[in-house]
Parts: sequence; structure tokens; C-alpha cells
Amino acid sequence: MYITKQNGQLIVPDNVDIPFIEGDGVGAEITAVCQRVVNAAVNLAYHHERSIIWQEVLAGGKAHAQTGEWLPSSTLQTFQDALIGIKGPLMTPVGGGIRSLNVTLRQTLDLYVCQRPVRWFRGVESPIKHPEDVDMCIFRENAEDIYAGIEWKAGTPEAQKFYQFLHEQMGVDKVRFPETSSFGVKPVSRQGTERLVRSAIEYALKNNKRKVTLVHKGNIMKYTEGGFREWGYELARNEFADALANGQLEINDCICDAFLQNTLLKPREYQVIATLNLNGDYISDQLAAMVGGIGIAPGANINYNTGCAIFEATHGIAPDIAGKDIVNPSSLILSAVMMLEYIGWNEASLLITNAMEQLFQQGIATIDLARFMENGHPVGTQAFGNALVEEMKK
Repeated sequence: MYITKQNGQLIVPDNVDIPFIEGDGVGAEITAVCQRVVNAAVNLAYHHERSIIWQEVLAGGKAHAQTGEWLPSSTLQTFQDALIGIKGPLMTPVGGGIRSLNVTLRQTLDLYVCQRPVRWFRGVESPIKHPEDVDMCIFRENAEDIYAGIEWKAGTPEAQKFYQFLHEQMGVDKVRFPETSSFGVKPVSRQGTERLVRSAIEYALKNNKRKVTLVHKGNIMKYTEGGFREWGYELARNEFADALANGQLEINDCICDAFLQNTLLKPREYQVIATLNLNGDYISDQLAAMVGGIGIAPGANINYNTGCAIFEATHGIAPDIAGKDIVNPSSLILSAVMMLEYIGWNEASLLITNAMEQLFQQGIATIDLARFMENGHPVGTQAFGNALVEEMKK
């Protein structure tokens, strides 16, 4: 049975069907380990009274090999029907057509929030002195900004036509080299801003996090990034006035370059971050590096209105290490933890995160993390999954 949404609440059956995309490259390895760990956690937490039935759907290289399509319509339909899904990393098709499978999934299903929680696990080495101070959740806008993909290549008739419109109709004379310029359009809307900021604030209030920071470059891009800032403040004042008045909520903003510096110097100042697409890309990768790297960074793409959500590994397909049993499965496993929390199965999610931290404190990790640990004991992908299951049983 699939998850449904009624009266604003997710209805989760005890035996729930969850569609998954295995992913390309290392996807097959991390997906198998992730499912084994999640199954064990659910069985242990609920004494076999709940279960996940994994339903494979196709996308990426595996889909193209079997169907001739990179992203079959049946996959999109299944995610729409099931509401919740999870995926491994997907390759970017070479040539024309789909520019990015990940972006296509997000935009087609209108998964307007890219949610990236960042926390430190004890035992993991970090390049900063106090990684324990890093505990943030990023709400990155997923549907607008330059990731909308509206651009024209230099030297094409489309680029020339666009420049002519700018120059002749709009009076733009600041394009220094128009003959060799490519052009892109950066749409940022009030509606897109409001639904993102609303989701970030609601998350903050639900999780007892008082500070929400709007990160932007509004000092330069005054009507797009600046609009994001102004619309975000307006939304907070109009819809969350009581929370602001009683001190339950604090809204502030920070210019993106200053924010990147501040996260290194005073990370405790930040809890929930709301930002546009490109800024969110940089921010999420820097924060992940501060707590150990992209290998332990989870992520989700969510539409809080419809309830539809796809949880995903945040790293690439890593073809150079595929099949070698050395890839770190933690990003996908922790994304599955986010999925369990999203559907309200918190007991199972806590089993996984607690067991993972115990292993890291013992120096047990895949080679990417273990090589930096003082007492590191590198293990393979499968062995790490097995160790997680055994640790949960304790």
C-alpha cells in the first residue's frame, strides 16, 4: 500500500510500498546496503509489525538500457502515486534532451524544497576546530533561479535574438561583448519564495529551532535575490506574527559570501537556512565538508503542499570506484533516515543514527572517513552495512 495524504496529514500504512531508483555507478552497492540497514531498523524498532516493501522503478543508465528512455513516464507516475520515494545517484545523459535527471525529477514533480540537514557525528574528523557547533538545516529553493535552465548559447540565432530584444526593446547597453556572449535568465517569484520560506519556518517551529536565516545576494541582484529577501520577511510578518512576537521565531538575513565566512567563524549563529538554488548548492557542499564530507550528507526533495518527497544520495555516481566495495553508503542511509522521520517512524531512524555514531567513535568506517580517523579501521561497503545492523541489535 502507498502512503496517502488526507487533511494535510500523511497516512502511512504499517506495511508500506516505497519506490526506489537504484542509481548508476555506485548506486547498486549503496542501495542494497541501505535497504538492508533500513529493513533491520524497522524490524527492530517495531518488532516486525511494520515493514517497507521496496518497489524498483527505473531511471538513468539502467532505464536507458532496458527501455531506451532515461526517465520513463511510468517512474514519474509511480512517485506521484506513492508520494514518497528514494533514489541513488544518477548519471547525466550525454548529448541533447534531458540536461539533468535530478533536476528533471525535481521540476516535473514540483519538489520545490531541497532539504539538506547538516550535523557532525562524533568520531568523524573535521577540518574545523569545533564541528559540534555545526547543526543546521538548509532549505534550498529547487524550481527557480538559474537552475530553471533558461539560457542560450553564444553564437546561436537565439542568443542574437535575445540580445536584440534586450538592447532594442529594453534599452540594455551593459553587455560588453554581445557577439560572443551566452545568456541566461534567473526567474525568482514571490510565490516560489513564499512557499520555500513558509516551509523553512514551519520546520523550524516544529523542531524547536528559533533562528531562520534568509541567505541571498540582494545587494547586487536587487530584484531577484533582493526580492527573495523582502518577500521572505513579508511572509514571516504576515503569517507568523505571533511566533515572532513571543520570541519563538527569529528571522534574519545574510549576504551569501558573508554567510559562507560566518559558518566557519560562528556556526552556532545559524539553525535553519532558506536560500535560492545556486546559493544553496554552494552552501550545502561547504557545510557538508565542515562535518566530514559529502559521503555523510543526506538530502531530500520535498513538496510540502502535496506531500510528495524523494530522498536521495547527495554525491555522484563515482564510476571509478563502482563495484570495488569501497564506496561510503552513509549519504543514502542518512537520506533514508530523513525518509523515516518524514513518515513518522522516528524510533527506526534513531536506531540507525545512534548505531552509525557508535561505529564512527570506534573508528569503523569506509576508507574515505577511516583514513582520517586517529583509530580508523577501514571496512568495505558491505561490511559497514553489516556492522550497522549488528550495532543496532545491541
